[in-house]
Amino acid sequence: MPGGKETRLLHLGEMEKLDKTLFRLEQGFELQFRLGPTLQGKPVTVYTNYPASGEVFDRHKFRTLSWHNPTGKEDDSDKYCKLDLQISGSYQYYFSLGNEKSGGGYVVVDPILHVGADNHVLPLDCVTLQTFLAKCLGPFHEWEDRLKVAKETGYNMIHFTPLQKLGLSRSCYSLADQLEVNPEFSSHNKQCTWSDIGALVEKLKNEWNMLCITDVVYNHTATNSEWLRMHPECGYNLVNSPHLKPAWVLDRALWHLTCMVADGKCTAKGVPPLIENDHHLNCIRKIIWEDIYPKIKLWEFFQVDVNKAVQQFKTLLTQGKMSTKSDPNQHLQILQDPDYRRFGCTVDMNIALATFIPHSNGPAAIEECCNWFRKRIEELNAEQYRQTNHHQEQAVNCLVGTVVYERLAGNGPKLGPISRKHPLVTRYFTYPFKELTVEEEEAMIHQLDKACYFMAHNGWVMGDDPLRNFAEPGSNVYLRRELICWGDSVKLRYGNKPEDCPYLWAHMKKYTEITAKYFHGVRLDNCHSTPIHVAEYMLDTARKLRADLYVVAELFTGNEELDNVFVNRLGITSLIREAMTAYNSHEEGRLVYRFGGEPVGSFVQPRLRPLMPAIAHALFMDITHDNECPIQHRSAYDALPSAMIVSMACCATGSTKGYDELVPHQISVVSEERFYSKWNPAAQLSPGEVNLQTGILAGRLAMNRLHQELGAKGFNQARSEDQVDEDIVAVTRHCPNTHQSVVAVSRTAFRDPKTSFYSKEVPEMCIPGNL
Repeated sequence: MPGGKETRLLHLGEMEKLDKTLFRLEQGFELQFRLGPTLQGKPVTVYTNYPASGEVFDRHKFRTLSWHNPTGKEDDSDKYCKLDLQISGSYQYYFSLGNEKSGGGYVVVDPILHVGADNHVLPLDCVTLQTFLAKCLGPFHEWEDRLKVAKETGYNMIHFTPLQKLGLSRSCYSLADQLEVNPEFSSHNKQCTWSDIGALVEKLKNEWNMLCITDVVYNHTATNSEWLRMHPECGYNLVNSPHLKPAWVLDRALWHLTCMVADGKCTAKGVPPLIENDHHLNCIRKIIWEDIYPKIKLWEFFQVDVNKAVQQFKTLLTQGKMSTKSDPNQHLQILQDPDYRRFGCTVDMNIALATFIPHSNGPAAIEECCNWFRKRIEELNAEQYRQTNHHQEQAVNCLVGTVVYERLAGNGPKLGPISRKHPLVTRYFTYPFKELTVEEEEAMIHQLDKACYFMAHNGWVMGDDPLRNFAEPGSNVYLRRELICWGDSVKLRYGNKPEDCPYLWAHMKKYTEITAKYFHGVRLDNCHSTPIHVAEYMLDTARKLRADLYVVAELFTGNEELDNVFVNRLGITSLIREAMTAYNSHEEGRLVYRFGGEPVGSFVQPRLRPLMPAIAHALFMDITHDNECPIQHRSAYDALPSAMIVSMACCATGSTKGYDELVPHQISVVSEERFYSKWNPAAQLSPGEVNLQTGILAGRLAMNRLHQELGAKGFNQARSEDQVDEDIVAVTRHCPNTHQSVVAVSRTAFRDPKTSFYSKEVPEMCIPGNL
């Protein structure tokens, strides 16, 4: 191709809002804004927060771009304004007609990754990443021997789960202190520090040609975080979030039910400690409906004290008060008590006085009017009762569904008998005090010095809007028991800006700065539940320290446009995708085409061309550390062919430590405590050691080398619709410059060959061109 700068043209259209459209560009590209047909001849001004030369990026600071008219024509056909894109990140633009905003969107500029002592470029499509659970690396002085397995099998990037001090649950993602290195990495004579880890990261970059990224977990912290006890305002507690009080009362009642079942006190009611059948489940429903709900009376938190309201109304009528109501369309409705006390709700007496008017000032007329008012309040209370009952129905359904999964389902954890360690359902809130009766505990929810320590746990809500915060007022997720709860973590409450919770923002900013200082990139954990404005602020902080920050994210929105909202606002480089979601080999091949590469073609792209919408760049993994290994999910025979299909994707690829060694179970981020094997090239292996004779390590080395070679040599187009038969799929990588292709043929084994029939006949394949 001829030399020269790559230029992309973005034609602006009137009222064209492209917040959900992704435009990806590389550093060094020039972006030209030109006027589309609807804006020709109109006074358009373009603004952007991309910083001017020599200035620092400020998301909220926009500047005006100047127009260029190179040919001097009077019309607007060749007029443009431009950006010279030299800094990675996410940048916003908008344009106005006169003083009125008319449209806008985002551009995402990819980072440039460098490795080796010579700082050579590692293209994004050449990335081969392996995830390590940090707690399984052992003491710091043994890390190199374990990490060397990744180097010797061709990986060029390591993803560490969080390296911080862990909480009581020992989950890799429940952090007790975001600023402190996990003390388990220290040995008796040497303390492990961030500087030690940083030095190792630099050694891997310079000597092993490997980059390192780690997680940032912004959404929650371990329940035993010491700083949380000092700053309870950082969580959603019953003082700053009183709307959670009814859900807390229900949660405590369910805990007391757990204790009764565990102690055998519900056996006579049909619920023994070991839940084994539908009869037990139906008896649980019966106990909740007939014993618990009538006792805790959750509807009272949403109702009006009828006698008190009628007395107040009667007093106003007797005093001859008149309504000041001005809107005739306003109707009487219950006003929720902001402190959520029982019968603490009210109604607007102005509206009441305008609605219920006595025909005279006599006592009988006033009494009649008060009776009508009373009847209306009782109707409104009844509606609140019905609404609460609707929430309670959902809560029971969710609760029983959880019990079925955790106790009975074949694919569930089979937790065994109900106990205090394994309760009927996971507790939704912290309770750090001595256990009392339900009534005595409820008395504490209005005591500020105690209620501030009753904090909501974090989790996720199936099918929820990822842009909605499920712990904020207006959401009934906790009351309806719709949260898949992580009982070891407290959901963090940032508010809308740093001033809303100064300690939390400052603490997490320090955490971000440590991470960006020592690592080449970050993985945004639980990105879909992290408040997007918080992630924006933290990533802006990180990029001030490391301009070419590689940002990957797990994002489960189920919607490409919603994905683009997160990618645009956060400047996400790669979204994590997983081949284990495929239900057969054809679907697995389709994922390669969807996530990894442009359609195969034979044309050469010019350097000046329109900027086209893109799909998010993928980090396509054969398996992530959150899910079951293929030996459990499919069969051991599928590890190699599925890894081959993934490695042919035209994007970043990755795997999780243990997959290549054919470890036959999921290496749990919560319960796994064993250390990884070390590298030993010798033929005779002892326990705890691996080499290229282990598992599929030799195959992985060849696949990683091929993946990197294809990415480096411009094989940037992929096709995977060659389904040879039910189990055999061919994936093609094509280079549009040389017109060469590489074809990988994989015979998958989604079913266990020991128990399933596979045809011994392999159909003929037609591969066009010269071989």
